[in-house]
Amino acid sequence: MTVPSQGAPGARPARPRLEERNLEFYGDGIPYLKETKVKGRLIVIEGPDGSGRSTQVDLITAKLEADGHAVATTGLKRSELIGSGILTAKQKLPLGQKTLTLFYAADFADRLEHHIIPSLEAGYIVLADRYIYTLMARSTVRGIGRRWSHDLFGFTIRPDLIFYLDVDPNELFHRVFQKYSGLDYYEAGADMGLSDDLFDSFVIYQRRMEKEFKRMEKRYGLVPIDADRSIIEVNEDLQNRIDRYLDGKKI
Repeated sequence: MTVPSQGAPGARPARPRLEERNLEFYGDGIPYLKETKVKGRLIVIEGPDGSGRSTQVDLITAKLEADGHAVATTGLKRSELIGSGILTAKQKLPLGQKTLTLFYAADFADRLEHHIIPSLEAGYIVLADRYIYTLMARSTVRGIGRRWSHDLFGFTIRPDLIFYLDVDPNELFHRVFQKYSGLDYYEAGADMGLSDDLFDSFVIYQRRMEKEFKRMEKRYGLVPIDADRSIIEVNEDLQNRIDRYLDGKKI
């Protein structure tokens, strides 16, 4: 994470002050952190592979830093504790869905305690390239109950803004195939036996994921963003909403 320089000629403007408040958890939270006060804000960018999440995080980071904010970024499979273990397990072991979700939950808990919350305490705007919603959606479409997933992630904090980059599955297929020259086994739903044809499996799986994210919009406050548009158009939409939020206006 990068702290903007302040005071020197030609330096970026002093970062705006954000109101201090207590952390808000989805469930029981982390007991010894319940009274923690933070000055920063947590903004989540959700969406499937190929939706442009990482590109938008980079663009938003640059804009926020230019506006004087200190910014930190995070994502899934990034903790030093277990991030690499998840990749190894997925490559070598036939894991059950609950076991895999527990792996991700442990990774996320480590990242939350040692990176996200300390950054928020220090006044950073934390941009998350995916959060718990992808993990819950993946579990649900594979037959795990929504209540189980919600309770499992009760230790997590509520973000301030959550955006979902919505891309038509057919368009998504072409983007993913061009970028990666192939399809990820899990992102194509190949583990679920949806179809013998990988393209059909991908589209069926992504439509189920899309449907699950729409279910979560009302419960968790996800804001859908039409990501079938160009990178510039999507970025202008996201940045305008973020700027309005930071200015205390409705998005």
